[in-house]
Parts: sequence; structure tokens; C-alpha cells
Amino acid sequence: MSSFSSSLSCPTYRSRTSSSPFLSNHSSLINVVDPRRSLSFHSASPQGPNLSELCVRSQQRKSVQSSALVQDGSVATKSSPAEELKDGLVTIPTIKVDNVVAESNGGGNQSTVSITVVGASGDLAKKKIFPALFALYYEGCLPEHFTIFGYARSKMTDAELRDMVSRTLTCRIDKRENCNEKMEEFLKRCFYHSGQYDSQEHFVALDKKLKEHEGGRLSNRLFYLSIPPNIFVDAVKCASSSASSVNGWTRVIVEKPFGRDSKTSAALTKSLKQYLEEDQIFRIDHYLGKELVENLSVLRFSNLIFEPLWSRQYIRNVQFIFSEDFGTEGRGGYFDNYGIIRDIMQNHLLQILALFAMETPVSLDAEDIRNEKVKVLRSMRPIQLEDVVIGQYKGQTTGGVTYPGYTDDKTVPKDSLTPTFAAAALFIDNARWDGVPFLMKAGKALHTRSAEIRVQFRHVPGNLYNRNSGTDLDQTTNELVIRVQPDEAIYLKINNKVPGLGMRLDRSNLNLLYSARYSKEIPDAYERLLLDAIEGERRLFIRSDELDAAWALFTPLLKEIEEKKTIPEFYPYGSRGPVGAHYLAAKHKVQWGDLSLES
Repeated sequence: MSSFSSSLSCPTYRSRTSSSPFLSNHSSLINVVDPRRSLSFHSASPQGPNLSELCVRSQQRKSVQSSALVQDGSVATKSSPAEELKDGLVTIPTIKVDNVVAESNGGGNQSTVSITVVGASGDLAKKKIFPALFALYYEGCLPEHFTIFGYARSKMTDAELRDMVSRTLTCRIDKRENCNEKMEEFLKRCFYHSGQYDSQEHFVALDKKLKEHEGGRLSNRLFYLSIPPNIFVDAVKCASSSASSVNGWTRVIVEKPFGRDSKTSAALTKSLKQYLEEDQIFRIDHYLGKELVENLSVLRFSNLIFEPLWSRQYIRNVQFIFSEDFGTEGRGGYFDNYGIIRDIMQNHLLQILALFAMETPVSLDAEDIRNEKVKVLRSMRPIQLEDVVIGQYKGQTTGGVTYPGYTDDKTVPKDSLTPTFAAAALFIDNARWDGVPFLMKAGKALHTRSAEIRVQFRHVPGNLYNRNSGTDLDQTTNELVIRVQPDEAIYLKINNKVPGLGMRLDRSNLNLLYSARYSKEIPDAYERLLLDAIEGERRLFIRSDELDAAWALFTPLLKEIEEKKTIPEFYPYGSRGPVGAHYLAAKHKVQWGDLSLES
């Protein structure tokens, strides 16, 4: 098959907005091969690992500026109505690059980016943020001039920070021959400043250090808040008033949770907006940066075979499934204050649902995409308690190994009713999705670790082969499965004749397994999202009205569960979850797709 592919590297990559999930100019025409059949469709290519699929670099910025309008630190490119075909690549015209790191005043050496990881001594910073920044640096995706500062209350020297960070950096990228050299270069760009999160004085001292490293260049500053939510506002206040850029942009990445309900979320947003504009706030949901979630809209909007089917006329139900095969194990203190609904369903799964169900946006611009997501969330029917099942895992001994229950965790109260499992049926009351159940399921300490989207299509009316396929129509239903993790894959379940003289049907898969199709490793979600924040691309970050709509949907349910002190159904550690989840699915004439023998 022919292939739309690319060997572009980060320094020459095109505008980030033209790499939209709707149709990347690096889309591959995939030939999905089974021993007896094949299927071709467009899919966003992850090969690289490929941060060359993501990077807007200095050379490209210079060419952008030659035909761009520069105002207030923003760059708006002039779009062309026509698509271009160049070097075998479909090039989608750039709509805009918003607040690109400006290489102003005539030189690529005139600007710098300072990245401050607030809470640098924490697990998230060590395991995810610093490794992601190194991966970006290794691929040439960071600006020529950049500095990384760790900021935390712990006393630490620059050398101690570098030693801590070096333990989590990996040479997983293909260009391995000079990885150690690159690692040393990266660590030389890392520095540390100790201070309190609510101290103006300490942030003034940080600002002084940042200016020393910026060396008089146009300074752009990114603060990543890897800290507990109760100190978000203090840190933002100090950073905004004492350490923000005076001649470039200042942006702040905020980690979830964004409150516990509508009231606390609105209060947090209001407090943040006392010191920041909305376009400075980047609310991160790392699931939106995962490759298969990024590819979701490419699959739908750039493949004619899928978009016409994407409605109540052909889709019977949609399932969003998240499962972990481990419990809290000593980390239950944080979890007990939130529970699985707040931790997973209200953000990760609901955001994926909005991307899945939205109408075609007016353009690839971040605001147009987020507008469509908000419309979906505002169209959703209030969630009824009778359409929800909650559970909590209990201890289990298997093969001589004892697995503790949730309340056996010393950080969890013995009488805790916090759910570690939840399943819910949601509905979107609009013309496209009226009557279609969207089922969510999320849980800890289950039998497997996975995250997937399952689209079950309607039965074939008047099916000529019912006699050959048996009486269970669900066993012959076409199903599209998008496996987000692990072993990323897209596969379509079809009915097929078994070779032979008789007429016997079986159900088999047209399978795109990413590890087989793409030889290079898929970038971590944090790499994509950090790069987007640096480039000013907001499409994968959550806008305040999105957040309001999400909490408006779940807050009444959470309030009812807590006021009624609903007792969760217990399920054994390592099982498939509460039996009630099966009854919930059956109530809506659905079978959970991940529980079938051929899932």
C-alpha cells in the first residue's frame, strides 16, 4: 500500500496546529493485514517516538514569522484555503499559532524559555516531568536557549537535584549512541531553588536566578504546579507577582484535581483568575495526551467509512473502560478524599467521551474544538443514582499470596465508604446520540490493567446468516475497539466465513497493533502536553467552561452518594469487579465488551 509518511525532524517540523488530530499531514494510510483480509484507513502516525510529529522548532518559527503578523507576543499565520501536496505529504494550511515562543527582534538567539517545576522533589516530577523534558530535549524539541529550575521546600543543591533527576532519565529513544552525552548536557541546564510555596520573598529570589540564566533575552516562563491543590493559589499568586516574565509570556500548568465538586472547582478557578488570564492557565489531563486518544478524531474525521456510522443510527452503545490491577497500597490517603469517580470518571473518561461524541468542529483551532466538547457536556442528561454502581475491593488470598483490601491500607479509615470501582450509564440528549447508552467503568485492584474505548454497532437487520451464527446476536455484532493502553491497538471485529466446504462463520479481528506497524516507541503523554504548553497549543488542555460543565454533571451524583452514605458493593482483589456492574449493563441491553472470551 502507499503511505503518507515523514522523515521530518523536530527542527524542520511544521506548525503544531497543522498536526491536528483531525488530519495530520503525517497520517499513514494503514494497511491492516490479517492472513485472509486487509483494511486501509488513515491513522495519526506515532513513529518517531515521534516527537518530530509534535515539534515546532526555531527554523520553522523563523519562516513562520516572515509571513506572520506579530502582535502582543502572538503569531497569527495567514491561512491558505487550499491543501498542498508536497513531497508526497498532504499539507493542511495552518490556521494559527497562538502565542508561539517569539524569536523576535531579528534573531533566534533573542528568546529563551524558563521551565520551573514547582514541587520538584515529588514523585510526579521525578517520574514523569523531568523524563518528559529530557525526551523533548533529546529530540531537539526545546528551544536553543532554555533553563529548567526545580522549586520545592526541600533543601537541595543543584548537584543533588541533577543526581535525583539522572536516576529517572532513560535512553529509550533510538539515537542511543550519544544519549549519555545528551543527558549530561540536559542536566547542566537543570538548577534548583529551595523555597516556600507561599513566600513572595522566595519567588523574588527565584526570579533573580531566572534572569541570570536568561541573560537579557526575551523571557518566556512556564510553571508546572506539581503540588497538592490546596497550595495551588498561593504558588500562583507568588509566581505571578514575583516571578512572571516582564517581556514575554507566562503560563502555568495545573495538575488535577481541579476541586472536589462544582463549588470548590469554581472557587479554584476564580482564585486562579485573580492572578492569571484564562489563556495562561493550562489544566492538564494527561489522558488527552495519549496517542490513541490523540488519534481518535483522526480515525473518525479522516476516514469516510467511520464518520457516516458515528451516530445513533448505527451505534448501539459506547463503552469507556479503565482498569488497574493494583490497589492504593499505602497511598490511600489522597485517594480516600476523592474516590474513583472524581479521580478517573469525571476527568479522564468524560474528556474522552466528549472528544468521541462531539460534532465536526468549524476548524482545527483549539477554541473551535473545545467549543464542540462543551456542547456535548452541556447536552448530557443528569446522571441518576440507579444508573450507577459503586464498589470497593476487599482482601483476597490467591496462590498463597494475600492481597490486602482497601481498608487494610493504613492510610485509609477503617469505616471508609470511598468507592474504588464505579460503573455508570450516561446519555447525550441531542440528535446524533439520542437513546445511545455511553457506559463508563473504572476500578482499582481488578484482574487486568487496561484503558479502552469500545464501540458496539447495531445488529444487522434481517441478517441472512442468523442460522449460521447462532441465536446470540451479541456474538455477531461488529465492534470497534480502541485500546489506549497497554499494547496500543485499533481493531474491528467482523463476521467471516471459515474456509472450507461448509458455511460456518466466526468472529475475527482486523487488527492494527501499533507495536507491529510502527517500529519506534510512542512518546509519553507528558511529552506531548509539555510541548503543547511551550508552543501555546491549548487543544488538549481543559478550558474553564469545560470544567464547569463536567462538574455540573457529576456533582449532584456525588452529593447524593455521600449524603445517603451509599454502601459500595465489595469485590475481591484481582476480580472483574462487582456483580452489580453486569446488571447495570444488562439493564441497558448491553454486555461489557472487555469481559467476553475474545475481548
